[in-house]
Amino acid sequence: MKKIVIIAVAAFSLFMGACDTKKEKEAGRDSSAATIDSLQQVIAQTQNESNDLMGTIEQIQEGFRQISEAEGRVSTETKQGEGTDKQAIQENMAFIQRTLRLNRDLIANLQQQLRSTNQTNGKMKATLEEMVANFNAQLEEKSQQIEALRAELAAKEIRIAEQDEQISTLSENVSNLAASNAQKEKTVAEQDKELHSAWYVFGTKKELREQKILEKNDVLRSRDFNRDYFTKIDLRVTKVIKLYSKRARLVTSHPAGSYSLDRDSQGQYTLRITQPENFWSVSRYLVIIVK
Repeated sequence: MKKIVIIAVAAFSLFMGACDTKKEKEAGRDSSAATIDSLQQVIAQTQNESNDLMGTIEQIQEGFRQISEAEGRVSTETKQGEGTDKQAIQENMAFIQRTLRLNRDLIANLQQQLRSTNQTNGKMKATLEEMVANFNAQLEEKSQQIEALRAELAAKEIRIAEQDEQISTLSENVSNLAASNAQKEKTVAEQDKELHSAWYVFGTKKELREQKILEKNDVLRSRDFNRDYFTKIDLRVTKVIKLYSKRARLVTSHPAGSYSLDRDSQGQYTLRITQPENFWSVSRYLVIIVK
């Protein structure tokens, strides 16, 4: 009988040992899976940040290319003499000014992206910072070229005016023309900025209800919702919005496929607008509920 008890105890011990080993293996597998999942999130975040950076860089480069093309068109027109199309020149100059402002904003955005990126490759980050410095230098150089071109155009207007008017009235006319053109450019720039403006906000249901942005689960139904609670952006520039939350849901209408909600290594969401024109086509207001 004693022998049977000993055998039973031994068998029970072996069984418990096997259970412990199985639990340890399962725990090990769970730990490995969690580690792999975490690594995948880090890799995905790094890839997303790289795509954001490259997208902004390509947009800046395209802006400089368009500016150079517009400069070429202005230079061609100024050589036409009496056949000069002044309206075409004004339109191209206004386009150049708008694009310079947009590139300035994009470069500032690129600098901010570099400051907040989790890229660990020091060499790559240094290369990107050097690229930003080159962009700023190129922006300054272009600005100086445009000012020189503006002065050249003003001088040409003077020579044209001298043929038909007295010198005494020339200065006043040129000043009026310059002021008129400057005002036109300012107006066009303001209209362009407003044309590409959008507004976003994210907050808890309680916060959004307090601002009358959310009412009984309906969004922006109240006429007196707090517009000052929104952040105004240029939709051509701002394409990444960090939400600092592990739960996020868009409650305004935006086409599927025009954005993604990505988790970072801490599990917090970032909104990435991949198709800006499409994303903002339904509504220029973006409301996101977070927890």
